[in-house]
Amino acid sequence: MSATPETLLTAAGVRRAFVDFFTDNGHYHEASGSLIPHDPTLLFTVAGMVPFKPYFVGEQPAPWPRAVTVQKCVRAGGKHNDLDEVGRTSRHLTFFEMMGNFSFGDYFKSQACAFAWEFVTDRLGLDPERLWITVHVSDDEAEAIWRDEVGVPIERIQRLGEDNYWRMADTGPCGPCSEIFWDKGPAFGADGGPAHGDDERFIEIWNLVFMQFEQHDDGSMTELPAPSIDTGAGLERILSVLGGVDSVWETDEFCRLLARIGELSGITHGSGDRTDVSQRILADHARSSTFLISDGVFPSNEDRGYVLRRIIRRAVRHAWLLGVEDQVMPELVDAVVEIMGPDYPELVRNHAFVRDVLDREERRFRETLRTGSVILDEALDGLADDGRLDGDVAFKLHDTYGFPLELTEEITAERGIGVDLEGFRAAMADQQNRARAARKNAGGSAAAGDLRAVLEDHGATAFVGRDVDEATATVLYAEGDVVVLDRTPFYAESGGQVGDTGTLTSDSGTLQVLDTTLALDGLHQHHVQLPDDGQAEMSLTVGQQVRAVIDVDRRTAIRRNHTGTHLLHSALRRVLGDHVKQQGSHVGPDRLRFDFSHFEALTAEQVTAVEDLANADILANPSCNHYETSKDEAEEAGAIAFFGDKYGDTVRVLEAGPHSTELCGGTHVWALGDIGPIRIVAEGSIGSNIRRIEALTGTAPIDRLRAVEMVLDQAAELVGVPVDDVLDGIEKRLAEARTLRGELAALRTSAALGRADELAESAEDGLVVALIDGIDRDGLRQLAMAVRDRDGVRAAVLGAAPEGGGAALVAAVAPGSGLDAGALVADAARTIGGGGRSNPEVTAVGGKAPERLAEALEQARAAAQAG
Repeated sequence: MSATPETLLTAAGVRRAFVDFFTDNGHYHEASGSLIPHDPTLLFTVAGMVPFKPYFVGEQPAPWPRAVTVQKCVRAGGKHNDLDEVGRTSRHLTFFEMMGNFSFGDYFKSQACAFAWEFVTDRLGLDPERLWITVHVSDDEAEAIWRDEVGVPIERIQRLGEDNYWRMADTGPCGPCSEIFWDKGPAFGADGGPAHGDDERFIEIWNLVFMQFEQHDDGSMTELPAPSIDTGAGLERILSVLGGVDSVWETDEFCRLLARIGELSGITHGSGDRTDVSQRILADHARSSTFLISDGVFPSNEDRGYVLRRIIRRAVRHAWLLGVEDQVMPELVDAVVEIMGPDYPELVRNHAFVRDVLDREERRFRETLRTGSVILDEALDGLADDGRLDGDVAFKLHDTYGFPLELTEEITAERGIGVDLEGFRAAMADQQNRARAARKNAGGSAAAGDLRAVLEDHGATAFVGRDVDEATATVLYAEGDVVVLDRTPFYAESGGQVGDTGTLTSDSGTLQVLDTTLALDGLHQHHVQLPDDGQAEMSLTVGQQVRAVIDVDRRTAIRRNHTGTHLLHSALRRVLGDHVKQQGSHVGPDRLRFDFSHFEALTAEQVTAVEDLANADILANPSCNHYETSKDEAEEAGAIAFFGDKYGDTVRVLEAGPHSTELCGGTHVWALGDIGPIRIVAEGSIGSNIRRIEALTGTAPIDRLRAVEMVLDQAAELVGVPVDDVLDGIEKRLAEARTLRGELAALRTSAALGRADELAESAEDGLVVALIDGIDRDGLRQLAMAVRDRDGVRAAVLGAAPEGGGAALVAAVAPGSGLDAGALVADAARTIGGGGRSNPEVTAVGGKAPERLAEALEQARAAAQAG
């Protein structure tokens, strides 16, 4: 069914229209890949072709000759970085969606150009007179295709240099590209097309890359044996064109998100330039952080985790500038999931988890922001507009209060003030030199805030949490929101297992531990919630005794999920083969997630087999053996190493029943029966040959079962049968519906056939041409033949728009008429966007454009009269 003009003004409508168009043209619809690419040269998936790179470079054979995707993309950090432009321009985003069609050695330039032009002019309805084409200066072939085959006037085809040439890298596949531009009109700048006009007037909406050559180390180029196509059309930009609006911020999904931000801030979008920028940054960053966390990126201080943390902190600061004092990111996660969840079901599945991660991250940073902003404001108030913030102040904010340097730079830049970066680096170097000297001459001081000195003086934190849930410990370090103890029952996040939460109690009071992470080599950092009394001061001091108590119920749930992860790994290898290897995991209290190498989706039978094997081990209830040994002895015992873990000479081995022996430093159940039932709730692809399963353990599967049973009860009540008979009841209702539909169709056909005489009487020169209402395709064929058989009729051509959608035409000619039924509807079939098998006596064709039936029937009439 073709998209309506109304749906084409929505993101969901354009996504659907794009995918439908290309699947109708033989493309396989591949769901969006993960934002975490399996490409070490990229932080994030930055373009639609990234998941397909192994096919383009020949590392793997493509599973289909052509494909279509709507790919999630993030450009923030590294070479591809739009972070600082977001909110200040009409089209820059960190998270965006790239629609693309791909050919892996199948079709090439001619069909790629035809597809693109048909979609933008026919499906989207864009005015061809406002579309411009650019090609590479060397690409005579592409120019000829646009001019001679597609029909674009030569005056709207321009040639560009490097802007229209694509390279994957210094060597490898490359080739010219061609772009489609939209002219927004004279109000947006000078004319002259994309090559000479104003950038704000002519905006690129689609890029077609022709992978035609192989670039070699010696500078030479040879033609690829199977030239391929990679195209990219930005969804948000196309939506702004379709809606006739000036920016992506005025498109439907952003309007809804900005409206929610307006509710939270009490400021309507459009109230002022400064607040508009902050609201747009919040909207964009809410989308990017939600999708990144859902795809497995976690806030951290390195690589993509650091980029995510910067995005979150930037969003929180702009919420702060808008006067939003309460937590805002969890509310915006809710909005993003509501708006985009229908097209991205993984957001719905991961909703609670994403919300929790952002809640904790925002809560911590608001404390930093509250303290640092006061200090920074005081320092800036005394500066001239063109002054520079002292490097010592910037370093104090960074070192003492955890205020990121890039945030300081952003705040000062908004006031037209620079930062003395040389002074910052000098202060950093001086602090490092003093720390080294202090460790050498005076043994260091935990209170000085030097974690390296704590490690060198006291060694790694003694983790006692495998045996006890609480312990008395001595404070070695207490600065900011971090506490380091000499011993702790708190597990620090590692190996996919989340950190423990709980309390630290002393004679000064009780602090809530929100998370536990590792610092340096084995130093456990307890991240605590500071008192909300405006002072935000740590109540603990070095040398003080505390009682450290973990959240036991939460740890118990984590244990179940962690050991359950090992059982699933073992079961997957037994069902699918030894090629299955872990590629990542997340073990929390509410669920487990396990990523593994495998080349295809699991069947329902395979999922069931994996579940059955894991649950069989649980029901047998053997004890778990978790012990330390040498790495060599562990390998001799057949222990499997988990992805991402680092191992020294001494390792911990978990024997979880008779089928699972793996290296693991996490926390686990004492016996497999403690896990309870295990239930796989999701299985899917997160990249080329990488699958992901999510599962529940303990009471969670029971809660899920109860919810399913409730739905089943409601279904049984609706069809009026006992629960045990619900399938039969539904089938009975469906059969009744099918019977009624059949009877209705028969009645309609009978009524239509009754019109045969009436139609025959309307014949002109023996020809009957008519549009028939309320008839299906079979009925239309029967009616056409019935009319043809009436006296005086040489041919009947009938059209209809069947209830199921589309268009139908039937031509039937009388023997001896000299007419060919197939020839009568040949042109008409193309007009309605379809075709069919030609037969000289009776030809039936179908199409996708019922709105053009009247035109098609007149073409058939003309063909019959000419014959």
